[in-house]
This record gives sequence, C-alpha cells and structure tokens, in this order.
Amino acid sequence: MTAPTSARRGRGRWIEHWDPEDEDFWEREGRHVARRNLVLSVLSEHIGFSVWSMFSVLALFMGPEYGIDPAGKFFLVAVASLVGAALRVPYGFAVARFGGRNWTVISAAMLLAPTTALLVVMEPGTSYTAFMAVAVLTGIGGANFASSMTNINSFYPLRLKGWALGVNAGGGNIGVAVVQLAGMLVVAVAGAAQPRLLLAAYLPLIVAATVLSARYMDNLGPVRGDTGAAREAAADRHTWIMAFLYIGTFGSFIGYSFAFGLVLQNQFDRTPLQAASLTFIGPLLGSLVRPVGGRLADRFGGARVTLGNFAAMTAAVGLIVVASVRQSLPLFIASFAVLFVLTGLGNGSTFKMIPGIFRAKALAAGMTGEAAAAHARRLSGASMALIGAIGGFGGVGINMALRQSFLASGSGTGAFAVFLGYYVACAAVTWFVYLRRALPAGAPAPAPAPAGAGAAGPSGRPGPEERPVYARV
Repeated sequence: MTAPTSARRGRGRWIEHWDPEDEDFWEREGRHVARRNLVLSVLSEHIGFSVWSMFSVLALFMGPEYGIDPAGKFFLVAVASLVGAALRVPYGFAVARFGGRNWTVISAAMLLAPTTALLVVMEPGTSYTAFMAVAVLTGIGGANFASSMTNINSFYPLRLKGWALGVNAGGGNIGVAVVQLAGMLVVAVAGAAQPRLLLAAYLPLIVAATVLSARYMDNLGPVRGDTGAAREAAADRHTWIMAFLYIGTFGSFIGYSFAFGLVLQNQFDRTPLQAASLTFIGPLLGSLVRPVGGRLADRFGGARVTLGNFAAMTAAVGLIVVASVRQSLPLFIASFAVLFVLTGLGNGSTFKMIPGIFRAKALAAGMTGEAAAAHARRLSGASMALIGAIGGFGGVGINMALRQSFLASGSGTGAFAVFLGYYVACAAVTWFVYLRRALPAGAPAPAPAPAGAGAAGPSGRPGPEERPVYARV
C-alpha cells in the first residue's frame, strides 16, 4: 500500500494527507515538514512569551516616581497572566478553525498591539488604569502557547511527542528568560529610565516572525474544522485531571517567572539591577530542561516521571519556606533554581502524558493502528487547549497568593506553604489515577479488546482488568 503524501492546494499551504505514524512517510518527507513547522512555531511562541511576561521585567524600571506599590505590581502581572490563560481556550481551538499556519501568522502579528501600546505608556505619570489596560493586552502573548502546542501535537508521531512538545514549549518558555536578560542589559547599560529601548527591540522581531510563518509554515487539513473534538475533550475527566496537574507544573513556572524579581526586591531588598541579574536564571533553566522532561517521559513513562517530579518539588518548596523564614538569600535562590528546573521537567512530562492517555483509552476501546492514533491526536490536541489554559491560571494564583501574603505579613512565606500543599496533592493524584492500577514493571500489557467489543464490565463500567494501563503514558 502506498503511503500517503502531502498534497498542498492553492496558496494556503494546506497539507491534506498527514500520517506521522507511518514510518515510511515520516522518514521520506514527514520529518522534514514537521521540523520546519516546529522551528517557526518556536520562534513565534518565544516572542509571545516575552511579550506576555513583559510587565515582570518592566516592574524593575518602575521606581517610586511611578507611584505603584509592590501589591500593585503583583496585580499587574497577575492580570497579564489571567488574560493569557483565558485566551488560551479560543486560541487552541483556532487551529482547527483557521489552520495552524494561518493562526500562527495572525497571532504573531497581534503581538504588535501590546508592544506598541507599552511604547506609548511606559513613563512616569501614566495612570494605573492605563497600565492595567496594557497588561490586558500583553495577555495576548500568553495565549500563543495553546495554539502552538495544539498545532505541533498534530505534526509528530506518538513516539516523538514528548520530545517535540518539550522543544516547542521550552523554546517558547525561554522567551521569559530572554526578555528578563534583555531588561537587565538595558538597566545596566542605559539605566532604569529607558524601558522603551527594550520594547523597541521587539517590534522588528514580531514582524520577522509573522513574515516567516506566512512564508514557510503549513496547515494540516485533517485537523480542520473539528469542533466536536473540543466537546469530547471537555467531557473527558482526564482533561480536568491533567489540568489540575499542569497547574502545578506550568502554573508554577509562569507564576514564579513573573513574581521572582518582585519577591527579591520586596522581601530581600534587592535593587532593580540586582534582582534583574538573578530573575532570568530560573526561567532559563526551566525552559532548557523542558525537552528533557519530555524525553524522560518518552523513555520511562510520563506518569512515573511526573510523580517523582512532584515529590522533588515538594522538597524544594520546603527549603524555600525555611529560607524565607530565616531570610537566607543564598538558600532561597538555590532552592528556587532547583524548583525552576523541576517545573520545566514536569511541564515536559505532563504534556507527554496527554496524547498517551488518549491513545491508551482508544486501545482499550478496541481501536487499533491508525484509527487509534488519529483518535488520540484528535482528542489530545483539543484537550491541550483546555489544559494549557487552566495551567496558565496557576500563574494567576501564585501572584495573587504572593500579593496577599505580602499584604498580610510582608513576606511570601505563607504563600510558599500553600504551594507546598498543592504539590503534595498533585503527587497523590498522579499516583492514584495513573499509577495505582498499573501493571508491575516488566509485565506485558493486556491485549486491546477486539473491535466492536465494549470496554465495560458487567456493571457497565470498565473493570480493573479492562481499564487502560497508564504507567507508560
């Protein structure tokens, strides 16, 4: 049987046939096409993350002359995080409506709006209301993640999804570290009175990403117009379970990335330049190791890696609480660096779990081969939009919790104690849902049910021996 080939029509760069699970097709042309789209997806998402996290950097430029207290700054970054998280839902589903390439072009071009608005308002004397309105606009950048991940998920075979999604997300996440490093350089070279230099540097980058996406990316016809997948994904309990876990990993990453510099300034009395010289390190480490988390999940199983990761995150936050109480800056920074690494690893492993879970469910329902793979791609892509959005809300929670903790006690200790409890809950959920009924290591997985056979036991619900095995998702 001849493997399907990619067939473009018109100038819209539509690929009508796409079967990455077919190894002949993948080696012949799929790998090249997927990699090209991955590289350009990373570029646009990277700039989107930089724009989204811009207020976490601009806060370093906002001295007393701006008239905004620490709680007000925390609220600005929380609003940006909130809007970015909320917009991830429509952005994720926009891929099926408009095409991955088409939506990347639109979403990249839209980044010009918040960047230009910041150029206008970034000066002393601007009202807090104006800053709040622009913070809403910067949320556009955070939404790019959902459409980017949904799109790239469809390009890669299951065996490579952990790596591909990790590279895509990590390359985007590193935009947080890059803009923070760029902000530090501007403060060091031109001083804290020149925030517009940072903003002006991003305008040509946005234009370049838009043009390159339009010229070289592709749309996938098989994922076009599938609105039913969104309803099915929303009705599946695993979408919401994984969203709960993703709050603990990505929500932590983006929340800490936005808040770390403010905590250093307000709890440890660091100057803007001192804080800027440290804030980029954590997001950089977390972004770089995200593909490693995906690769580990490809090899050992996402659930196992995720469980160990949450256990380690609990220990790291425990040390942060100790450092916060003792006002030990070296221990605080070292523990936070470890925590950032763990959030990156967990981001990679949790997102690898999503397509694996839906593939396991498809096999348990009697699907085989390409039918099972197509079903998993369809539902995992839709679920990623919801999971990515809810995970982004974790960033809102972290910044609001820190804001309240500083208002109540002048430090972040109380908030960090709450975060520790959440990681314990995430570890418990991972074990209970995805590992508790797993087969022993080395045991063969049960054969999928024959086509047409139901997955339900005598009670109408799957019995223990009939449930999908999730240990290696």
